[in-house]
Amino acid sequence: MSPRAVRRVVLAVCVAGIGGMIASSIAGNNGAALTFGLTTAVAVLCLMVATAVSTAGAGRHPDDAVTTDALGAEVEARVEGLVGQGCEEAAVRALVRDAVRFGQALGR
Repeated sequence: MSPRAVRRVVLAVCVAGIGGMIASSIAGNNGAALTFGLTTAVAVLCLMVATAVSTAGAGRHPDDAVTTDALGAEVEARVEGLVGQGCEEAAVRALVRDAVRFGQALGR
């Protein structure tokens, strides 16, 4: 299920839950109000988990997945291209290392 679909389901559950809490409170049924509230809370927790899990791969769509070997070969070709254009190889490789460290820090 996509994160967008999860958000839509949680929104629907929350709207229904809030309405249910209000209606059951007015009717004087505290048990039902509590049940609606807990259901809404669980839906929000599910949304939080789905968001946390889905952001681990943010920036890449699953259909765009590239194998690490292919990506490594592409980066190496681009480094060689920059060096061929006159860039200092050590500086380009240092930039690539820093970019990798930056990406790893974002993933934490």
